[in-house]
Amino acid sequence: MPFRYILPALLLFTPAAAMAQDDDGWSGEASLTANKTTGNTDTTDIGLGLKLNKTGDVWRHKFAGSADYGTSNGVRNRERFTLGYQIERDINDRLFGYASADYFYDDFGAFTDGYFLGGGLGYTLYEGEPLGWSVTAGLGYRSQTNSLDVTNEELAVNVESDLDWQINEQVSAYSDAGVLWSDSDTYLWSEAGITANLVGNLAARASFRIDHHTDVPFGTENTDTITRFGIVYTME
Repeated sequence: MPFRYILPALLLFTPAAAMAQDDDGWSGEASLTANKTTGNTDTTDIGLGLKLNKTGDVWRHKFAGSADYGTSNGVRNRERFTLGYQIERDINDRLFGYASADYFYDDFGAFTDGYFLGGGLGYTLYEGEPLGWSVTAGLGYRSQTNSLDVTNEELAVNVESDLDWQINEQVSAYSDAGVLWSDSDTYLWSEAGITANLVGNLAARASFRIDHHTDVPFGTENTDTITRFGIVYTME
């Protein structure tokens, strides 16, 4: 089995095993979406997503994973996986420290695979309802391989924003963004979405995401977009 499939499997198994051993405090969501992508691929495909969270007195665990897959006339034209884990510890009511690990694999992108390991500080600007907003900034180690099979490994700076808005009892929205800077390439991303409850633990969601790299190989696009429409199942 290629290494690119072993690492996602290990990252996916770790939080799932922890949740099976200790259900107390875990929550999250699973999603199934239909996607429209533009940029390095122009496809209509399907996507799966999983998010898990556990909050203690001072510690928080966050896990997220996604997979997008598409074919056209029996030929695969979309295959992308992302996985991420972050652990946070409160320093005071608003300030917290964190460490994170992120991995991606994209068979049709300007960069085919890569990972980032880092840590830093975060600050909660607003907490509770209807608005929750936190920002993080830190340093780490970045590795990514482009479509020409050239790998860059270097120190990087990561800054992210996470905003959630409970519009009313049935509708919520989110807006997340980040910048990952290193000497060889700067990666900027932004995602916004709106979720409406349907019945019970089921909800409908629409979202739009932009991924932009400043330095890509010749013949590839700097910017990819993905529009998603799907169903979300909440686990409490």
